[in-house]
Amino acid sequence: MGEKVIPLIPEEMLRRRVMELAETVRLDYEGKSLILVCVLHGSFMFSSDLMKLLPPETEIDFVDVSSYGKGMKSSANMELLLDLQASVEGKHVLVIEDIADTGRTIDFVYKRLAGRGAASVKLCTLLDKPSGRILDNIHPDYVGFTIPNKFVVGYGLDFAHKYRGLQYIGYLSFDD
Repeated sequence: MGEKVIPLIPEEMLRRRVMELAETVRLDYEGKSLILVCVLHGSFMFSSDLMKLLPPETEIDFVDVSSYGKGMKSSANMELLLDLQASVEGKHVLVIEDIADTGRTIDFVYKRLAGRGAASVKLCTLLDKPSGRILDNIHPDYVGFTIPNKFVVGYGLDFAHKYRGLQYIGYLSFDD
């Protein structure tokens, strides 16, 4: 079975939307101590591009959570592979996610942040796929694009560790 990537969101649209999101975040957090929490691996490109457009005192840290493995379906078994190194106490935390799909990863990360003394915790997701949501308590505060129920790749998102380097977002189509 071979897969093909069908373009969904072109590079220029991504670039424009990241700039718009950065401007909104910059205004919302003006004068506040902000730390971005990049959820690896899928959101590293988005986090990097977003951070370049924010004030230079903005901090960043990383968490790595596994739920997909090499498959196309998120598992209910969440595993923390890397936890934050920085303290979030008294800081405003903006979790940066590649896609809000089932909500399991975001819920897991929020629970890990609970009790660490953050001034606030919000979510910025590049892609929102509400049709895939299993947990109804997940409501992104900043959304790049709302997408249909397709398995997407590119701009950091992968399928079996492939396609992360694409400069656009596409969805997979499979040959039988």
